[in-house]
Amino acid sequence: MKPIVNRRAKPVSVTRAVVQFGLASVVAVIVIGFAGIEVLKNEGHHEAFGDAKELATLAGRGIAAPHVTGAVVNGEAAALASLDRLVRTSILGDGIARVKIWTPQGRVVYSDVSALIGATYPLTPDERESLRTGTIVAEPQSNRALPENRFERSLPPTVDIYLPIHTPGGQLLLFEAYLPSHEVSSSARHLWEAFAPALFGGLLLLALVQLPLAWSLATRLRRGQQEREAVLQRAIDAADNERRRIAGELHDGVVQDLAGAAYSLAATAETVKSLPPAAVAESLRTTAGQMRQSIRALRTLLVDIYPANLRSMGLSAALSDLASSLVAQGVEVQLDQPPELELDEGVEALLFRVAQEALRNVARHAHAQHVSVSIVESEDAVTLSVADDGRGFSTEDLQSSVSGGHLGLNLLTGLADEQGGQLEITSEPGHGTTVRVRVSRS
Repeated sequence: MKPIVNRRAKPVSVTRAVVQFGLASVVAVIVIGFAGIEVLKNEGHHEAFGDAKELATLAGRGIAAPHVTGAVVNGEAAALASLDRLVRTSILGDGIARVKIWTPQGRVVYSDVSALIGATYPLTPDERESLRTGTIVAEPQSNRALPENRFERSLPPTVDIYLPIHTPGGQLLLFEAYLPSHEVSSSARHLWEAFAPALFGGLLLLALVQLPLAWSLATRLRRGQQEREAVLQRAIDAADNERRRIAGELHDGVVQDLAGAAYSLAATAETVKSLPPAAVAESLRTTAGQMRQSIRALRTLLVDIYPANLRSMGLSAALSDLASSLVAQGVEVQLDQPPELELDEGVEALLFRVAQEALRNVARHAHAQHVSVSIVESEDAVTLSVADDGRGFSTEDLQSSVSGGHLGLNLLTGLADEQGGQLEITSEPGHGTTVRVRVSRS
């Protein structure tokens, strides 16, 4: 029989897993941080243009419009000079580099560049859109090639704001303000630069807070992996040990008995003519007894290998099958259990395995005359006890068996732990042994 080889997966290092998590967190912080910066930049851009529109609205509707009289529209020099003084003292230099006021027909009513006053130029689509809809329109950069913009060619890049205004007499005009682009960009930059440290700091703090949690989770996962590996190893060892036990019992018990019966039948067949009928009958009866004993031994092994009654007839029938092997050896077995016992499949299997191992040890080592198997129910738990009056053993012997790797005891301990139960073994030399397991019903 080939030995079972347990090929365990290489254990995952907790430190390595946490380091990988930390690196992934750093990458996530960088990606999310820069994405957030882009969002802040766009938001800052919109906010800066909004501020520019508000500044132009304040200048056009709050300061200039009340002083754009009919005389200004008609081009009277005194009125234009008065408006020019107002624009230069109250509007220009306060974030606005140039001002123009247009009629809907494209005539320049006023400009701080006097050469443009009275000239007529086609309105741009943005200018017409502002007059038509009554909305404020921002143009990132005007077309410096247009004739009306020839005096702006020497200026730094500007943002042009168009908004409709009305004269005191109700005439519709277009107010155009030129704002330096660097001031608008600076306002947008200040906005996202103010929030960027908080964004990166918050993301880094979140990543740092998650590291202890990741360490704890990785540790628990590693511990769970080790526990599963230990359970698997115990199951493999128990299965290997069980196969060896069954093979040994078959070889030393049933096979030997059947071989003896075969030789006896062969000898009887050779001498049947010379033996009296009574001797032949006695030989056949002896051989039949040996065959029945072999059948009982095989049935006992079948119960050990697969307790068919455990699921079909229940735990009570399966325990009775286990006890029959001891009864056949002359041991008195008392079964004490509730008449209608309904348990979870896992709990039922655990109780059967404990009873099986305990009765097996009684048959091998205890030299007992009486064995008691009892099941006691409570509201939330069930307790199985297997007690014998055999020779027992000391506490030191029990500890030595467990620490020495006794597969039966170690397997039962592992099964009880997995099911949330408690296994207890008490014994005293000359006063028998009691194996008790208590487990929750659900």
